[in-house]
Amino acid sequence: MKFKFLPAAIAALLPSYTLADTAEVELPAMVINADFRPNTAQETPISLTTINSDTIESRGAQHLEDVLNLAPNVNVSSGASRGQYFQIRGIGERSEFKAPLNPSVGLMIDGIDFSRIGGAATLFDVEQVEVLRGPQGTLFGTNALAGVINMQSKQPTNDLDIHVETGIAQYGTQDFGVAVGGALVEDKLLGRFSINSHQSDGYIKNDFLNRDDTQDQDEVTAKGHLKWLASDRLTVDLNLIHLNIDNGYDAFAFDNSRRSQADQPGEDSQKTDAIALKTDWRASSSVQLQTALTYLNSDSVYSYDDDWVNNPIYDAFDEYNRSRINRSVEIKALSNEDGWIFNNSTEWAVGFYHLAQDEKLDRNYTYSNLDNDYKTENISIFGQLDSHLTDKLTLISGLRVEYFTADYSDSNAIDKEIDEVLFGGKLGLNYQLEENQLIYTSLSRGYKSGGINNSTKLLPTQLKFDNEYMWNLETGLKSLWLDGDLMTSINAFYSLRRDAQVKTSVAVAGKFKDYLTNAAKGTNYGIEAEADWSASDKLRIFASLGLLNATFEEYDNPDPDAYNANGRRQAHAPAYQFSLGSEIYLTSNWTFRANIEGKDEFYYSNSHASKSSSYAIVNSNLDYKQGDWKVSLWARNLFDKDYYTRGFEFDNTPPLYDGSNTNTYTQTAQPRVVGVNLTWDY
Repeated sequence: MKFKFLPAAIAALLPSYTLADTAEVELPAMVINADFRPNTAQETPISLTTINSDTIESRGAQHLEDVLNLAPNVNVSSGASRGQYFQIRGIGERSEFKAPLNPSVGLMIDGIDFSRIGGAATLFDVEQVEVLRGPQGTLFGTNALAGVINMQSKQPTNDLDIHVETGIAQYGTQDFGVAVGGALVEDKLLGRFSINSHQSDGYIKNDFLNRDDTQDQDEVTAKGHLKWLASDRLTVDLNLIHLNIDNGYDAFAFDNSRRSQADQPGEDSQKTDAIALKTDWRASSSVQLQTALTYLNSDSVYSYDDDWVNNPIYDAFDEYNRSRINRSVEIKALSNEDGWIFNNSTEWAVGFYHLAQDEKLDRNYTYSNLDNDYKTENISIFGQLDSHLTDKLTLISGLRVEYFTADYSDSNAIDKEIDEVLFGGKLGLNYQLEENQLIYTSLSRGYKSGGINNSTKLLPTQLKFDNEYMWNLETGLKSLWLDGDLMTSINAFYSLRRDAQVKTSVAVAGKFKDYLTNAAKGTNYGIEAEADWSASDKLRIFASLGLLNATFEEYDNPDPDAYNANGRRQAHAPAYQFSLGSEIYLTSNWTFRANIEGKDEFYYSNSHASKSSSYAIVNSNLDYKQGDWKVSLWARNLFDKDYYTRGFEFDNTPPLYDGSNTNTYTQTAQPRVVGVNLTWDY
């Protein structure tokens, strides 16, 4: 990997001059919500990364894809207007076309399951993002084989809180957002409402149409939150989310540039409405009851110019219209201080979960159409015991049993059903070595349900694939040093994937035969480390590092014409990933931030050998704050490094498409983007 800009970057990250006096820097104590009980990040015995609102604002970040590089061993795949598919430790899907998708990485927003709808992960008025690595089967079930990304919006309080933010940036980018929170009835009814509009021409120039907005972004996010403090024992929360995303999709060119020749640019849009009604009732000093009812209705359009040019011989356009309806109910009972069992040594939690999903697809392709309906149902019971063996040693034992059914039918007369029982869980030991040092180790089992292929080119035996499961052994140390000025976290993991669901793609006469099959065993192991150091009252330094070895073993190639990935690295699994940055408090008004982040090369797919190059990019921002006002000048990818978020390999030469002119085609990530934001907080 070459760092031509490294001296300048290091100089920006680690200044050598004397700074003016400022207030003392305190490291944030992030509270994690993606567990049975809220806890600080340093006291949560799993590998996780938290990204707070200050970090989001400092990068001018609008979407989850803008901040995920801060989390070690986490990658993102695009193939759309946004990075919508996530991989943790090399495990995770990279696209969705005709066949329904079962995710390996769950996406939760304010307690609502948005898995498979990654475009919804906009960031305005988000308090923090929690990235939980490794199987989270006890609490989240089948959508959490590799981990979970949990997004939490800012909460209403008794105090009036107004946040107004506007900004402009290159490529015609304009942003405006307002969030207002406070007491509607003091100490009784709290509320918060936010709305944000993000517009940009995008980073593609379409030379054929002479337009620079064919990959544009037009995104509106509105959220509402009512918190009713019904009594000292009962709290009721109502969350509402509305998304109206109308983005263009025109990302690929035969010369792998940001200059398109497409005569029919595509679309990447969605309209989503979601609601969650949650209650938290302290029934007694022994038992606490929590319930959550959620509903999500999402309509999306994903389309693209299939030939990428104005081609009189082969002129094709592909469009996928999807509608999704999710309904869920969850009931949990947790022990309070007088409810511990086994001689007052053990905390407990038990729960029931039901999720019903209905997804319909209307595919309109120039040469064929497809309609399908995919209904799934998940019914789960789960529980966990936290047994305090001594004052310092705690045994964690969790189990989830899940009954999964799926019913698929389409206009090609494919009609398949799935009916299976899945289970996962965790055994862990936590040891509080000292007051500020937690050692943890765990053995967990994650799982993912089976699914359906729907290509008419497949044999009957290839139309279904079985569930996948993974055993994960993990150990880590979380510490506070230097009187709390230095926070560190390091963990090592070793995972065994069994019956791994692998996507196989074979090019046949210019078209792809795609399907999933249980083709392999995999071994994924590595290290994740993070540090956050308040070096002085003027300087904060933060860093992360992920090392990953993720390979396929005993790969049973299901198609003799397909690429065989036996013995090689899994797709979207770079061997290393890092971030190094600092905050410099120049005066009481001025703050400078910069970070360098990068990753190793990685394979784009398990179906071919094309790889991305390794890369490193620099981000920075300069804040001036005066009273309630703040002006931020920010830059992402400061040195305009070309890197890639999606890649394909195929022969683009008509009419034979016989493989004689096979090339790699990539989607280029954001170029350098510089912008300025103005915020006002009351």
